[in-house]
Amino acid sequence: MHILGLVLILLLVAAIFGPQLWVRHVLQRHGADRADFPGTGGELAEHLIAEHGLDGVKVETTEKGDHYDPQTRTVCLSRETRDGKSLTAVAVAAHEVGHALQDRDGDPRLRARTATVRWAIRIQRIGIVMMYVLPIVTAFAVSPKLALLTVVVGVLVMGVRVLADFVTLPVEFDASFGRALPTLEQGGYLPPEDLPDARRILKACAMTYVAASAISLIDVFRWFRILRGG
Repeated sequence: MHILGLVLILLLVAAIFGPQLWVRHVLQRHGADRADFPGTGGELAEHLIAEHGLDGVKVETTEKGDHYDPQTRTVCLSRETRDGKSLTAVAVAAHEVGHALQDRDGDPRLRARTATVRWAIRIQRIGIVMMYVLPIVTAFAVSPKLALLTVVVGVLVMGVRVLADFVTLPVEFDASFGRALPTLEQGGYLPPEDLPDARRILKACAMTYVAASAISLIDVFRWFRILRGG
C-alpha cells in the first residue's frame, strides 16, 4: 500500500512538473547559434511581418518572455530570441508572428483568449487585495464566514489563471502548427533536416501554458484542502 502511494505521488509530480521540464529541455537543446543561419530570430520576425503585409506590427525586446501583445500589436521577443541565430530563436519568432497573423485575420480564438486573460487579470488583482484585507478584518470580527470567504477567494484567484491558460491552448497550437510551421516549410526558411526539430520546438511553444497551468494546479489543490478543512 505504501509502494502504491509512492508510485501515485511520483506520477502526480511527473504530471505537474514534467511538461515544464520537457519544454525547457527542448528549447535549451536547440538554443545554440548556428553559423549556417542567415539571420536572427528578430530579423526573421521583421521579415515575416513585411512579407505578410502586417502594417503597424512592430518587434520589440522584452524581459517578460516571448509573446505577442494584441493591444499594441507588438511581437515581443526576449534578447535570446531576437539576437539569437539558433533553431529555437527562429521557431519561437515564427510562432509569435503567427499570433500577429491570427490578430490580422480576426481569429475568434485569439479574441476569446485576450478577453479571458483581461478578465482573469482583473479578478486576480481584486482577489489578491481581498486576500490581504480579509484576514485583517477576520482578526477583528472573529467571523468563521469571513475566514471561509478568504479561502474561497484564494481558490478563485488560482483557478482563474488555470482557466485562462487552458483557453489559451488552442490559440497556441494554431500559432505553432497552423501559422508558423507552414511558413517555415513553404518559405524555405529552414533546411528540411531541421523541420522535425522545429516541430518539437513549436510544440514546446504551444505547451508552455500547459506547463504553467500544471504548476498553478498545486496552489488550487492547496486552497481546496484548506477549504475542506484538511
